Amino acid sequence: MTLHEVEASTPILSVSGLVKRFAGEDRSAVGGIDFDLAPGEIFALLGPSGCGKSTTLRMIAGFEKPDAGTVRLGDRDITRAAPETRGIGIVFQDYALFPHLTVLENVMFGLKALPRAKRRAKAEEWIAFVGLSEFTARMPHALSGGQQQRVALARTLASEPRLVLLDEPFSNLDAALRESTRDEMRALLKKAGVSVILVTHDQGEAFGVGDRIALMRDGLIEQIGTPEAVYQGPRTAFAAQFLGKTNLLEGQAQGRVAKTDLGWVALNEHATGRVLLSLRPEHLEVMAPEASQPTGPMAGSMDASMADMCRNCVLPAQIIGREFRGHDLSYRVAVDGRELFALTDYRVDYRPGDRVVLCPREPAVVLARLDDGDVAPRGASVVPLTVPAGGNSAPGKISTDALVGLRCGGMIQ
Repeated sequence: MTLHEVEASTPILSVSGLVKRFAGEDRSAVGGIDFDLAPGEIFALLGPSGCGKSTTLRMIAGFEKPDAGTVRLGDRDITRAAPETRGIGIVFQDYALFPHLTVLENVMFGLKALPRAKRRAKAEEWIAFVGLSEFTARMPHALSGGQQQRVALARTLASEPRLVLLDEPFSNLDAALRESTRDEMRALLKKAGVSVILVTHDQGEAFGVGDRIALMRDGLIEQIGTPEAVYQGPRTAFAAQFLGKTNLLEGQAQGRVAKTDLGWVALNEHATGRVLLSLRPEHLEVMAPEASQPTGPMAGSMDASMADMCRNCVLPAQIIGREFRGHDLSYRVAVDGRELFALTDYRVDYRPGDRVVLCPREPAVVLARLDDGDVAPRGASVVPLTVPAGGNSAPGKISTDALVGLRCGGMIQ
């Protein structure tokens, strides 16, 4: 489902102003959140432990009563409805299979409103749907974790819910099984055409399964968007750091560029004054000093004179740490006494102590305008902008060569 399709659809679920407070707590577990879910969409609630995502799921399911706000399923207000009347299915973290029942009997259990003969036929249909027809007589303990999960999903889908809730469904699987099971689960859910809310603390799960992500923190939603949008364009320092490694820099912005202690960098949007920036490790190109020609989107069309000017945006650096991760290499790099992270593919191989140069190949993302009262995050590793003697933090006018260098490297348009 594309973002355009999500925005154009009539929501199957609407959550508005949802609040939950627990006795003895200083703050709300959920502090007034809003989101819509489109038909057939998989929507991931992502965040750290204690952010309110599971409480939100429980209020949608009817296991917790909200202190304020509404939950609507289609045109029906289900805020105060009993869980069993909501038309919502849920797959629990531990799958909640009955250990004394076979696979077939577990799936049939939720179909008691049907005659027994019809229950069996429908259960067998959904067991076949999840690819477990040959295991109908098996007991749960004789199945792998991934197979147990598919049984739980078949039991949930057999009751034909309008909405399915997944509560940390992959957390009990080992790392080797988690990715393949995640892919299978997404394919089955899409094939069924059901709308889904997934709760997870794992960025990879949210990215791999969700059509859209809602990133939660302290009972509130920080950002909603596609996995690509929230990763490439985080709106806060928390979003930038929770969704993956990043380099946080302070700088002095002049339009679409900013002066930092690491040099001039391009920006993803217009800004002026002091700013907090995010630059992803994979957006830093690592090169040998003698081969310091940027390879940004426009680099292939540069002539010799333009390439020479582009050397204004390379940064002398030294490798101080290296982590081989199979398909890529992660580096800790020292630049003028500051430490940055850089990520390359496995063929760009350097060792601690090697002298290199860095070249930003994507614009930095503006996270905060510090002169407007935004505050840099506490506890974050931020490369500050050094104020020159005399207290004047203005960077001066960007040189023509540096500006042309950023442009011809494909950094700004």
